[in-house]
Amino acid sequence: MARLDGLSVAPDPDGRALLISVWASVAFAVLALVWGLATGSQLIVFDGLYSFAGVGLSLLAVLALRTARKGPDERYPWGREVWEPLTVVVKAAAIAGLCLYALVGGVGEILAGGRDVEVGWALAYGVVATLGGVAVSLVLRRRSRGGSDLVRAEAAEWTGDTLLSLGVLAGFVLAFVLDAVGRGDLARYVDPAMVVVVSAAFLPVPARLVVRGFREVLTMSPPPELLGRIRDVVGEVEAAHGFAESFVRASKVGGRLDVEIDFVLDDASTARTVHEFDGVRAELEARFAEEELPVSMSVGFTADRRWAL
Repeated sequence: MARLDGLSVAPDPDGRALLISVWASVAFAVLALVWGLATGSQLIVFDGLYSFAGVGLSLLAVLALRTARKGPDERYPWGREVWEPLTVVVKAAAIAGLCLYALVGGVGEILAGGRDVEVGWALAYGVVATLGGVAVSLVLRRRSRGGSDLVRAEAAEWTGDTLLSLGVLAGFVLAFVLDAVGRGDLARYVDPAMVVVVSAAFLPVPARLVVRGFREVLTMSPPPELLGRIRDVVGEVEAAHGFAESFVRASKVGGRLDVEIDFVLDDASTARTVHEFDGVRAELEARFAEEELPVSMSVGFTADRRWAL
């Protein structure tokens, strides 16, 4: 059992992936802040601040994952999975705030006449940060397949950080070229200009995470592709047992997929008794398992359509 700042983390794949993100964020944060202050680069300092924010937010993700895995009890009769999308929303909102702060600061630097930067050392940082970001992003993306939404959000965050590092590298290549051709006056504007460009370009990533997280917090319907798969399974069972109609309501909250299914019976329906209804439920459970859909379902049967609406 690993421990980090008093948080016990079960050695499951999701927990290990989040710990990789935490320790990588610590390393990048320290490296970027020291390097940024030494070279005078606002862009590298922003990269360090972003990584430091990632440390705290990753620890929050670890805590949320622990909480969600505790399961239902008297206080949480439907489970604690809502902590996962709630944490995604908090993480994304914090990242968006940091990007907006950097955007405003970059504009202010441009209006003030730019900033002198030790271009050679800054360029070296861009190479190191980009390669490191690519490595961590690939590891997390691989571990996010079939994992929790928190790990997927963490992978998306690192992908954005890698794009930021690419922006740092491209900016310092440009500044190096401008210095080499004797246009140091223009090179002064590269660092703040890249802060503006990179922070503005990255804003859509947390925006998408906020929208997706809020959909789950508000128990809205799952993505159309997922809902379509659920309806296909229900439609097959409906046809097999001759039910007149079926109604499906679904929502995705963290790693839990809640589905309510109501079948309307008529004279042609083959399932008529409680035991036969339980057989339909078992068939649905088996079909959802075949589709690898982790469904928590409630199934009802009625001969009066208004009770299913």
